[in-house]
Amino acid sequence: MSGEVAVLGAGMHPWGKWGRGFVEYGVVAARAALADAGVDWRDVGSIVGADTVRGGYPGYVAGATFAKALGWQGARVASVYAACASGAQAIAAARAQILAGLADVVLVVGADAAPKGFFRPAGGDRPDDPDWLRFRVLGATNPAYFGLYARRRMAVHGDTLEDFAQVKVKNAAAGALNANARYRKAVTAEEVAASAVVADPLRLLDICATSDGAAALVLSSMEFARQRGASDPVRIRAVSTVTPTYPTTVLDLPDIATDSAAAVAPTEGTFRASIARAAYEEAGIGPEDVSLAEVYDLSTALELQWYEDLGLCAEGEGAKLLRDGVT
Repeated sequence: MSGEVAVLGAGMHPWGKWGRGFVEYGVVAARAALADAGVDWRDVGSIVGADTVRGGYPGYVAGATFAKALGWQGARVASVYAACASGAQAIAAARAQILAGLADVVLVVGADAAPKGFFRPAGGDRPDDPDWLRFRVLGATNPAYFGLYARRRMAVHGDTLEDFAQVKVKNAAAGALNANARYRKAVTAEEVAASAVVADPLRLLDICATSDGAAALVLSSMEFARQRGASDPVRIRAVSTVTPTYPTTVLDLPDIATDSAAAVAPTEGTFRASIARAAYEEAGIGPEDVSLAEVYDLSTALELQWYEDLGLCAEGEGAKLLRDGVT
């Protein structure tokens, strides 16, 4: 059985600070994706919604919330919340439904209405939650976590503040060309260096902003795509959403404790590298086959780390990949 599903359409609501609810953003993206796909909303057999829990009650049932806003038509629904991985997990859920034969067409919608400033943990005591623990026990907010990662790369691999700044320069240049981007202004390395220090050594422009917006995809079975005249559609061959393998011997926030390796040898490679490895194995390719990679840029230093974890270069060579202009 082929693990491929077709991408028939995509849509997006521009990112920014608009002061409205996440449902409104999601509906704009969903309608754009349906129009791009040439698919009528009533032909959608399932809708998978991805949203932040900050949206209150509707955020916990994002699939049903978006379905209601688009108009009840009998589609099955699912909701996904996985922080920054919500979009990927929503696509994974939609893909699984298609491959299981539960639906021929699935609409995936992810939307967010973010608060001003940096994220803080949700209220209440959750001593079994590693994110809550790193905030409350270590004081390791997201910017502090990013700063620690940056310091480690500087100490272990020789990365510099100039390397981090060049990641922002590169990404801002791309954003300047994108009508949906939060910021559409190129910046210089000097402007990055002059921005406020948030968590040494990272400046304000080294860290991604919290934004409002939405994105949507229309996914279908390959058979449905062919019936609609899409003989060679864009395909999704793999989605990787894995967990760490015991024992985890390398400290990697938000996990702040490590398991003992006294009795069990640690696995080969890090947890982050295992995420990419699972996707490559399922897709039947390797990093050497990749000609375009869209890489997580939560902070500039963390983007360099992901180059290595994705196998795009050897460990410690992320900054070199950047300096050589490959990215």
